[in-house]
Amino acid sequence: MTTFQSIIISIVEGLTEFLPISSTAHMKITNSLMGMQPDAFTDMFEVVIQLAAILSVVTIYFKKFFQFKDFGFYIKLVIAVIPALIAGLLLKKHIDAALSNLWFIAFVMIGGGVFLLFIDKIFTRNNMDNEENISYPKAFMIGCFQVLSVILPGLSRSAATIIGGMSQKLTRRLAAEFSFFLAVPTMFAASAKSMLDVYKDHREVLVKENFATLGIGAVVSYIVALLAIKFFIEYLQKHGFKIFGWYRIVAGAIVLILLQQGIIK
Repeated sequence: MTTFQSIIISIVEGLTEFLPISSTAHMKITNSLMGMQPDAFTDMFEVVIQLAAILSVVTIYFKKFFQFKDFGFYIKLVIAVIPALIAGLLLKKHIDAALSNLWFIAFVMIGGGVFLLFIDKIFTRNNMDNEENISYPKAFMIGCFQVLSVILPGLSRSAATIIGGMSQKLTRRLAAEFSFFLAVPTMFAASAKSMLDVYKDHREVLVKENFATLGIGAVVSYIVALLAIKFFIEYLQKHGFKIFGWYRIVAGAIVLILLQQGIIK
């Protein structure tokens, strides 16, 4: 991976991490368009820059995230992250196979897009707009929705958890914010697991040059994500999800055409 490639992938990640359009799908497609072949370092790079992007949440919501007086908030995050951790451990082979299949990812993008076209009409009576409204059972249910994004690459972790929150009567804003908070422990766990796997099986990629590339990617992803998250919250409150649904459908269809033509693989 060159420095230029790492910057491009990191920009894509930062722009798409918090939008319900699947940052993983966009990174995989970008890799293919640039002619990059999957390898141990690229897989680790993608996970770690996702964590870097998600750390923008800690920056923007610093006071909320470090509200040490309310430990119930942290318990809810732990409860919500457990289903995804279990699914990730039990279904690793399935997940790895799905992540390498752009046909599968494209169809999931289209299917998720169709659902987003109707989500604002499905959840019309959501009025819970306070963090205290998120009970432990509600947090667990949101975590179960996050499992869908783990086993269906291309669905979008953000989309799955926001939909999960809205299914529990949370407003779009609160569902999105809880989705952002939940991403922090989720990606910390994913990054730790990815780096441990590389350390055990592919130590040859843990060299100075790769760490420099990883550092550049993390910084770029973090900065871009800071801008994207503010845009998303403002847009979501005013306009809802429909535009993201149409985007997913069009993008997924284009990927299918590119795959059929052999332009990407």
